[in-house]
Amino acid sequence: MKKWILLTMLTLMTAVLFACGSNESNDTDEESTSSDNSETSLYEQIQEKGVLTVGTEGTYPPFTFHNDDDELTGYDVEVAREIGKRLDLEVKFNETKWDSMFAGLNSERFDMIANQVGIRPDREEKYDFSEPYTISTAVLVAKKGNENINTFEDINGEPVAQSLTSNYADIAKEYGGEIQSVEGFNEAMQLIGSGRVQATINERLSVLDYINQKGDQAPVEIVDSQEDAAESAMMFRKGNEDLVEAVNGALNEMKEDGTLAEISNKWFGEDVSTQ
Repeated sequence: MKKWILLTMLTLMTAVLFACGSNESNDTDEESTSSDNSETSLYEQIQEKGVLTVGTEGTYPPFTFHNDDDELTGYDVEVAREIGKRLDLEVKFNETKWDSMFAGLNSERFDMIANQVGIRPDREEKYDFSEPYTISTAVLVAKKGNENINTFEDINGEPVAQSLTSNYADIAKEYGGEIQSVEGFNEAMQLIGSGRVQATINERLSVLDYINQKGDQAPVEIVDSQEDAAESAMMFRKGNEDLVEAVNGALNEMKEDGTLAEISNKWFGEDVSTQ
């Protein structure tokens, strides 16, 4: 009887030890699998899929917008596509309103932003940037023929239409403008034309393109400009250095062989990729 009890206890102990060993082995396997996944960089994942997902606005001509055939096009779009071509990747665009653009990048809805994102210190603390592919200046835009807004100083206390997260909203605040939030460039132009706001600060090249497209029907004009040039670049989440390096390699090739200047001249009649 005692022998039977002892044998039963030994059997149970063996089963418990085996179970513990199996769990430990499974845990080790799971940790190993998790470790393997964590070691796969974003760029390696992109290469494996063959697709680079790019966040862009799609409503900001001539940088990113839809043409008469409703096709996404523009300077930034062409630059991004050329980068993808040189990296042997398909470029998939995810169109997003400007004020949601950074949140989309943070939540990994896309891998990179191509939307004239200005390089500035507060952004560099949170994100990584490529080499700049656009260099331009900020201009003050007011209703055509107005007599009140002629310089940046004149917007002090006046309603100014700006996207809240843009560089230009910061400039407007510096000059005391009362910010009225808009979702994009076209809405700002409409508000100025209707007299609901006095001005907007935006990027010189997009304003020139808008005025050229509208001709005599353009309700606005450039009344002042800043001397300091601003640089725009592709933007990425922190910690993806190999992706940034690959994009920089493509951009540098495009600069060296003249492709970037060619794309620039197509849209602006001049090379906006250099100062």
